[in-house]
Amino acid sequence: MGTCTTFSIIGGGGFRAQYFLRIARALPETFRVAGMVVRDEARGRAMQQEWGVATYRSLESLLAQEEPSFVVVSVSPAACADYLRQLAALAIPALAETPPAPDLAGLVRLHEDLTTAGAKVQVAEQYQFHPLNQARLALIAEGRLGPVTQATVSISHLYHAASLMRVMLGVGFADAEIRGMRFVSDWVAGPNRSGPPTEDVLVSSERDLAWLDFGDRLGIYDFTGNQHRSWIRSNHLSVRGQRGEIFDQRVRIQDPSCTQLDYSLTRVNKGEWENQEGYFLAGITAGDRWVYTNPFQPGRLYDDEIAIATCLAKMGEYVAGGPDFYGLPEASQDHYLGTMIERAVRTGEVIRTTRQPWATE
Repeated sequence: MGTCTTFSIIGGGGFRAQYFLRIARALPETFRVAGMVVRDEARGRAMQQEWGVATYRSLESLLAQEEPSFVVVSVSPAACADYLRQLAALAIPALAETPPAPDLAGLVRLHEDLTTAGAKVQVAEQYQFHPLNQARLALIAEGRLGPVTQATVSISHLYHAASLMRVMLGVGFADAEIRGMRFVSDWVAGPNRSGPPTEDVLVSSERDLAWLDFGDRLGIYDFTGNQHRSWIRSNHLSVRGQRGEIFDQRVRIQDPSCTQLDYSLTRVNKGEWENQEGYFLAGITAGDRWVYTNPFQPGRLYDDEIAIATCLAKMGEYVAGGPDFYGLPEASQDHYLGTMIERAVRTGEVIRTTRQPWATE
């Protein structure tokens, strides 16, 4: 990926910060962690011993010793907003976790404060950078589906799903009319953040569905709590255009000569069978051509880590004068849509979104 990107991390108490540490450990020539802010001293010592990264109790003490290109803010949404203001005042670029503020009022205040300060902020929303989603977006960008009119996202919750829905549909900051509902049933308790299930029990399962009508395009949200970790529920994404559709890994197109094209998005892994190049994702093919090539090979990263590493690499380019890749306006819009989906599901009311101050289109 070129030169080594150096960054610091604020936050060490949650699982998210460890993503960045694992990526840097797996790709030492590409990323380097220049210290972490971990407020709890005992936790800081433990992190330092486990990861070999210096830890500090405050942002001030870290900056007195380290010179990062940018700072990853991996804390709660409320604390994140405060740190983003501090970094903006110091003219230090920041890569924030999602969401960057806890609610709509907080997003509006953060937008006003950081826009006034001219802050350089991007947000590590990784789902669009997953290899399979990058392959899907490549086909959409080529116009293979024609103008896209529908997208169904059943992958992750609220703002993550909203980000995928918006990028697949290309709706920008358009307003939507949202209808929602919830269906409750039982399922067996499965894996969670603590690990695999330890007993076979039935628990309540809430399936939230919402329809987002953007006028000429339709987004469908379908998510069951803890679905992304479940052993018995599948993730699903489909995109439909005038000329074809992508249904999970299947691509179906009718070309202008009225020829039917039907092929799959296929993962190509090294290290299988007799291949001895190492074990890693090489990329994704569509028929007889590559539509995604893993830029971090031969690093042994799983898809979510590849996506987060892509955010880090793009942040390094952004700090060096490159383009935005997912700025505060995008993150704010997706969190706003997520809250409106949640309201529509909870109340059963038809919700009409309104244009927010961060909208740039």
